[in-house]
Amino acid sequence: MSDLLVIDGLTKAYPGVVANDGVSLAVAPGRIHALLGENGAGKSTLVKIIYGLAAPDAGRMFMRGREYSPASPSDARRSGVAMVFQHFSLFDALTVAENVALGMEDPPPMSHLARRIRGLSEAYGLPLDPGRVVGGLSAGERQRVEIARCLIQDPDLLIMDEPTSVLTPREAESLFSTLRKLSSEGAAILYISHKLGEIRALCDGATVLRRGKVVASRDPKTTTEAELAALMVGGEPPRPGRAGRAVGAARLVIDGLAAKPLSPFGTALKDIRAEVRAGEILGVGGVAGNGQDEFFAALSGETASDPAAIRFDGAPIGRLGPNARRGLGILCAPEERLGHAAAPDMSLVENAALTGMRRENLTRRGFIDWRRARSFSDRIIERFDVRAQGSSHAARSLSGGNLQKFVIGREILQRPEALVANQPTWGVDAAAAAAIRQAILDLADRGAAILVISQDLDELLEISTRFAALNGGRLGEARAVEGLTMERIGLMMGGSRETEAERADSR
Repeated sequence: MSDLLVIDGLTKAYPGVVANDGVSLAVAPGRIHALLGENGAGKSTLVKIIYGLAAPDAGRMFMRGREYSPASPSDARRSGVAMVFQHFSLFDALTVAENVALGMEDPPPMSHLARRIRGLSEAYGLPLDPGRVVGGLSAGERQRVEIARCLIQDPDLLIMDEPTSVLTPREAESLFSTLRKLSSEGAAILYISHKLGEIRALCDGATVLRRGKVVASRDPKTTTEAELAALMVGGEPPRPGRAGRAVGAARLVIDGLAAKPLSPFGTALKDIRAEVRAGEILGVGGVAGNGQDEFFAALSGETASDPAAIRFDGAPIGRLGPNARRGLGILCAPEERLGHAAAPDMSLVENAALTGMRRENLTRRGFIDWRRARSFSDRIIERFDVRAQGSSHAARSLSGGNLQKFVIGREILQRPEALVANQPTWGVDAAAAAAIRQAILDLADRGAAILVISQDLDELLEISTRFAALNGGRLGEARAVEGLTMERIGLMMGGSRETEAERADSR
């Protein structure tokens, strides 16, 4: 069978960096092809070119044997190319059918479209109610909407960018079943992910990029995760290690925390109780939409709570805002990196100054000391290997993974006494994830109290001292990570309560 998409010597350069350097690859119908590489390796640039969001400086593409050079996503869609982006592009206040209609060039009447959505749902195992408002959907359900919006165009090539980054294991397996069915019907799928286990389980072939160049093509089913990781980073990736730290007294205490939903589609917090001790990492897991955003906002000071509902080193801080908490050494890294953690159009230096102003002493006589701010920004870039054109460039110019490294690095380098991180390794490659996790472990070794909210259960099991599940706005009892199984964690995330015998058995 001839290839559907052929890329020949594609090159794309931006000021100070060659994003794609003579890239060549081919994707065949009925195949799921992985695109692998570190953050900044050139994956996002390549798929933007395929989808008509960027134009190459050199090289050619061919679709079904004919030259292919889309000038816009509309051109790409007319050629049979569809893309599901890492960040969902849905309107919360609209229904599933209305969101699907927005992605179509010439949508049919809503009643007809609803019938088509139901037909797709049944055919591809994507349970969707066309009339449901998107704001009330889980992350997995939202992704089904994105996929349905693509499938309704009957694409020949489907591009998936980090599709499982915010999915539970069960939601991810449901996605894989859908993709396997699509490929069995002849669709070609270009699949980007940093989760090498799922690459080996799902994909038929893999192209590895490093520093903008193709460095290898492999069959992932016959290549180990370690071999794929080594190809991506050019050597053996680091593995996080604990230093056998001693856990001290409780520093961050949450006692009866309650909060209203952040939006009409949010989840209220109900009587949350937990404590994080010096040198401890408390991992909080749960299906998306169970109050994670509200929990983070309460801990960061973005929403106020009863003064005594949150205490730090014995002092009530529930009414303190983010800046006052930063003054106490309580630093936070939110999930949404572009727009919440970083101002998109501000430079990296300016973004470093936004949260580092106080603890890094970046002001002099009421004015920002730009020399010190630039030095701080440069330290973040160097320490966390942020692939950027320079600290003077805007945050939005970075790839998602590199901006994530910058945001997390900015907080960690300020030597917090307590750190609250939401999805700390979202969208970063294996080596960068290992480096971030090691930095968090090192911080705990120095006596910081750390709370990590994540949907990556492997991550939580790797770095956490204890684990608690957030379900319906309630936080379950924290349990020691040692001895916890995925099955027991799944029960905890579902809100199941253990018997005394089960609790004793797991100790």
